[in-house]
Amino acid sequence: MDGRSGFGGALPRWSLTGWLVEPGGDIPDSMRRTLLHSLYASLPIFAGGVLNTIAVSALIAMRMQSTAAYLWVALELLLAAVRLPALLVGRKAVAEGRRGPTDLYISLAVLWAASVGYGTFICVASGDWIAATLACLSAAAMVGGICFRNFGAPRLVAVMIALSLGPCAVAAALSGQPVLLLVMFQIPFYLISMSAAAFQLNRLLVRTMRAEMINDHHARHDPLTGLLNRNGLARWAQDRVGRSHAQLAVFYLDLDWFKNINDTLGHKAGDAVLVSVAERLREIAGQTAEVARLGGDEFVLVARDIGRDDAEQLKEQICTAIGARGYFVAGQRVHVGASVGVALSPEQGADLPALLEVADLALQQAKSRGRLVPARAREDTPASFRETGRTPADRHMN
Repeated sequence: MDGRSGFGGALPRWSLTGWLVEPGGDIPDSMRRTLLHSLYASLPIFAGGVLNTIAVSALIAMRMQSTAAYLWVALELLLAAVRLPALLVGRKAVAEGRRGPTDLYISLAVLWAASVGYGTFICVASGDWIAATLACLSAAAMVGGICFRNFGAPRLVAVMIALSLGPCAVAAALSGQPVLLLVMFQIPFYLISMSAAAFQLNRLLVRTMRAEMINDHHARHDPLTGLLNRNGLARWAQDRVGRSHAQLAVFYLDLDWFKNINDTLGHKAGDAVLVSVAERLREIAGQTAEVARLGGDEFVLVARDIGRDDAEQLKEQICTAIGARGYFVAGQRVHVGASVGVALSPEQGADLPALLEVADLALQQAKSRGRLVPARAREDTPASFRETGRTPADRHMN
């Protein structure tokens, strides 16, 4: 895999480990990140599995007293000594949005499954059926934990089950015991069924997460323009601004002449204008600011870390972008302007709600003064849109 920078530090960089945790399908970046983060969850299940395999391998080593059995204990202890720190470091890195030892962590999980498989193999191949029974029961019990802890990566589940139980079938074939030939059919059947269950659970989880993402998107975005709504803007400020204490400039604007377009050409034409205005505001915002539609013809642009002079320039840029060019709707070109109120932190408010109130008040003051209709707008705008006196300014700012 390429590492996908959009995932922060979560996704593995190695091709093999990347393939193991790839859920497949057209899945959004945020969903992939969430699925991968789930691999670091369920610490009690992880601890229970590690302690169980260490205890089982130690008991079998005491019983068999063979080099192969002692090697199994050493493998389990070594893997536990490395896996636990990798898990703890990875959990902390995920919580802080940093790159964790994801490749190492996934590789160690695969090696642990292989170690369990090695233990079942030497026990069955030894002919010590008490040791074989204990090792195989322990390995089978581990399958539940493997599926539960790694539900976000069904390929990893399938590989770990194959490594932990597959050697049982190989050892059964080499044991010379005809009755154990049944294991050669049981283990593959068990592997296929449990892997299929893991993929099915993953698909169900993905569908649920996708539905939650859609609902969350609708709750935070304006359905017409795709911009943030009031709730989405508040959450953006909480997530992106709250911790950084960045200096904010809030531009609260509404459109002049917009009601005339709705009344004369209909709401469909008005919606087309709103969508076009949203696109122009997005272009202005770029990657450094955020835009929201609060309802009707009211928009908000929030910029971070700009001073008063830059705010004045950005305010002029907003008004020029909205009012300098017309909008072609319903077979004719129409114009709208923008009245803008601005509030700056920290002198006019410490948080976004306070700044919105100040900017809204500044907007109302700007609209109350008004301005003559620009000559260019008079030339392009149908007569039904023109007013003989003063109108809301298409470029007035406060």
